[in-house]
Amino acid sequence: MCMYDKTACYLLAIPLLLFPGAIPAEQAPPPATLEAGMVNPGYVEKPDWFVNSFLDIREDVSEAAAAGRRVLLYFYQDGCPYCKKLLDTNLALKDTESRMREKFAVIAINMWGDREVTGFDGGLTTEKDFAKSLRVMFTPTLLFLDEAGNVVLRVNGYYPPHKFNAALEYAAGHDGRDPDFRTWYASVAPEPASGVLHRDPAWLSPHADLAARSGGRPLLVMFEQQDCAPCDELHLDILKRAESRKQLERFDVVLLDMWSQEPVARPDGRRSSVAGWARELNLQYAPSLVFFDAKGNEVFRTEAWLRSFHIQSAMDYVASGSYLEQPAFQRYLSARADALEAQGIHVDLLD
Repeated sequence: MCMYDKTACYLLAIPLLLFPGAIPAEQAPPPATLEAGMVNPGYVEKPDWFVNSFLDIREDVSEAAAAGRRVLLYFYQDGCPYCKKLLDTNLALKDTESRMREKFAVIAINMWGDREVTGFDGGLTTEKDFAKSLRVMFTPTLLFLDEAGNVVLRVNGYYPPHKFNAALEYAAGHDGRDPDFRTWYASVAPEPASGVLHRDPAWLSPHADLAARSGGRPLLVMFEQQDCAPCDELHLDILKRAESRKQLERFDVVLLDMWSQEPVARPDGRRSSVAGWARELNLQYAPSLVFFDAKGNEVFRTEAWLRSFHIQSAMDYVASGSYLEQPAFQRYLSARADALEAQGIHVDLLD
């Protein structure tokens, strides 16, 4: 979380002066140093589904309410590592992005910007003066507004995915008073992600030359991140199942940290950082499973929260070569489900 010095991280908690209707979120002192591996970035592109607003906040609130959503004001600044982490880590999770898009109209406001803003009182100001009037002291700061433009939750700084998702759930359906977020969060107590990458000793090393494989098997590259509950679910549940292990044995497998700057020898013979490769592949979510044939050509990928049948079917789709004959994966899924049911094997799509 970064204060007015655009390259320095804020070291002290500051009392907040909120406008009427605001309810402060749980406060915790910002970290004195960056987390391991984090750097001060420059400009970070915002997701294209953020609202392209004229920054008339009252009008934005009204339009969002008419669409059954609430407004989320996202205050950021260039060079803020925690803004980058929010966008890269939290919004790389499919369920988080889906929840935000469904429930909120997200409006990005540069705390140093000069764009004209029509504030809550109808007066004209600039982004930086608007942020200053709301005592935005560090970034990211998120203000969740209800249908009347009152603040139901203020998030000062970065929340890890499990707590951020809880904040989204709370802000989508509460008024900020009874219960307040602190009380509600204590009753929900979501579990954090494990914070580890679940590599298997039987898989290829992340430093392996992926273009020099032998044996003619297809390659499965798992692009993941450490703070990722869906990644935990994939490895601690789905891939531990007997059918999943059977399918995995048909592949060369490697697990990569999608944000790592470590070099990788790619299956096309090129070299880059893992993050650079993920960016070229336009990967948006964790986990993303990308399948390559024996010659190093990408043939299929999954980029969503999927349960065991779909993960197992994706592996079979590639390993069996069915993708060459049936380009529509959904039709392949239906045929595979029918075949399993005919063998007396019940298919539960949500198991």
